[in-house]
Amino acid sequence: MVTMKKLSNPKCGLKGEIQVPGDKSISHRSIMFGSVAEGKTVIHNFLMGEDCLSTISCFRKLGVEIEIMEEAVIVHGKGWDHLEEPLEILDAGNSGTTTRLIMGILAGRPFHSVLIGDSSIAKRPMKRVTEPLKLFGTQIDGRSEANFTPLSIRGGNLKGIHYALPVASAQVKSALILAGLQAEGVTEIVEPEQTRNHTEKMIIEFGGKIEKHGDTIKVEGGQILKGTKISVPGDISSAAFFMVAAAIVPDSSVRLKNVGLNETRIGIVEVMKKMGASIEIEEHSKEGEPVGDILVQYSDLSGIEIGGDLIPSLIDEIPIIALLATQAKGKTVIKDAEELKVKETNRIDAVVKELGKLGASIQGTDDGMIIEGKTSLHGGEVHSWGDHRIGMTLAVASLLTDSDVLLEDAEAVKISYPNFFEHINQLLRK
Repeated sequence: MVTMKKLSNPKCGLKGEIQVPGDKSISHRSIMFGSVAEGKTVIHNFLMGEDCLSTISCFRKLGVEIEIMEEAVIVHGKGWDHLEEPLEILDAGNSGTTTRLIMGILAGRPFHSVLIGDSSIAKRPMKRVTEPLKLFGTQIDGRSEANFTPLSIRGGNLKGIHYALPVASAQVKSALILAGLQAEGVTEIVEPEQTRNHTEKMIIEFGGKIEKHGDTIKVEGGQILKGTKISVPGDISSAAFFMVAAAIVPDSSVRLKNVGLNETRIGIVEVMKKMGASIEIEEHSKEGEPVGDILVQYSDLSGIEIGGDLIPSLIDEIPIIALLATQAKGKTVIKDAEELKVKETNRIDAVVKELGKLGASIQGTDDGMIIEGKTSLHGGEVHSWGDHRIGMTLAVASLLTDSDVLLEDAEAVKISYPNFFEHINQLLRK
């Protein structure tokens, strides 16, 4: 049944402060590392979104006891060697992170497992992970030469490899690191551009060792990890929607508390500052994963060019950056973002089509988009494409439209931000 959510322009600014949900990338990794570590791992501020719950489900099927408590998630890790051959198929749901990273773990385990996801995952390319994992010595079969799920994995007896990533991808890098931790010898991974480094930081938190020299990451196999305590910071990719909302909705001033400020994830801050947004960062901690408050106020914006090394640090924020650009004077060009085509949807096509329905002057290119601003937006019927970030982008757009927006499949936002609409209502002045 088709469900439509009616979104109306409140004709007022957003005011106040919120704490966005825990970081999705870190939440995934905390479960994975906790599962292969020895001893108990206690995770605070875990993201209870659908994607992260898929990760918990998969590791429970691998024999790991995971408790979901009111204040924390507790993982009772028993070490690499005590993961069990699953009796059931491992279902990653809509989560690309779960799918790709768990392959790195399964590659080193001496048993058979089958990995699937939903219809979106079934279309996302996996050969970028399965090919290098085969170089370690694992056996992986699947559709189109192991490019698409379902995937059958028979792991064990891995040998370290040297591998240059053809594309900058934190998911691929992380899968190879996880395999390298189980392999005989040293694994070296060369990145074409720096990507988010949560996996590397988490290895250190769990008592492991990893080195980086220039663009080369080195990890030694046979490491024993120890359970620990993890406090997951707020997700800057979720905060981005309210950062942009505050910057483009007149008379807005929003404080986002305890947001992760990892140096590989703050491209959105740099872009907004270059466009003229009023942003203040109050950093609380620089150890481990840096955390701080972000204060954003409404301001006049100007178009810029976004591309190159900056793209990996904001790839998930490009849909909401496109909306930001519609409210900036002049032209904004987003380029070098081909990776958007293989996310939950083809995000280039989705953003261009759906924002275009609301009156945006936006044109897709082979590797990005061109947006002309400043543009007045109007109401209309739009679709999330089942993609949480598209859904939230369109919801923020409705704060500017001259009439109602009807959003189909608004439920998709629960993948990463279960209380997104509640937070919008909280910040709207009555």
